[in-house]
Amino acid sequence: MAGKTIIRFIVLLLLQVLVFNNVDFNSYVYPAFYVYFILLLPFETAGWLLLLSSFLMGLSVDFFTNSLGINAAASTFTAFLRPALFKLLKSKKEYVPGITPGIKDLGFRWFFAYALILIFAHHSVLFFLEIFNFNDALQTIHRIIASSVATIILVLLTQAFFNKKEK
Repeated sequence: MAGKTIIRFIVLLLLQVLVFNNVDFNSYVYPAFYVYFILLLPFETAGWLLLLSSFLMGLSVDFFTNSLGINAAASTFTAFLRPALFKLLKSKKEYVPGITPGIKDLGFRWFFAYALILIFAHHSVLFFLEIFNFNDALQTIHRIIASSVATIILVLLTQAFFNKKEK
């Protein structure tokens, strides 16, 4: 399981810095696809490892984008919220060791709510740290919503593509 997670870390980091950071939406929409790494960490991931791996993912993105730690802060905040969100969201299946949060194991409705909340929280921290004031709050909220929609679409398409149900 650890090898799969490390490969996912590297692949998502490379996709973020080589593809998604170079897609220009007038600097308005930022598809933070690397958040998918945090979303897919197994349920049994220890709290310290969840926070550390999320911080390292964000810090790696910051390193390649010269963004001074805002991705690291947003990723760590997202990882911090994740366990509490598991307690709030109920699933038809139990959270058992060995499964990762996803549509295949927990259903579309659960995964959509889970991903939407964490992605929106991540983008809120990211964009408000980026501007570090509330003078342009309305524009920042629009950026949060547009970027969250773009990211959730990418996450759901990836879930659909890689987790097709076997017939």
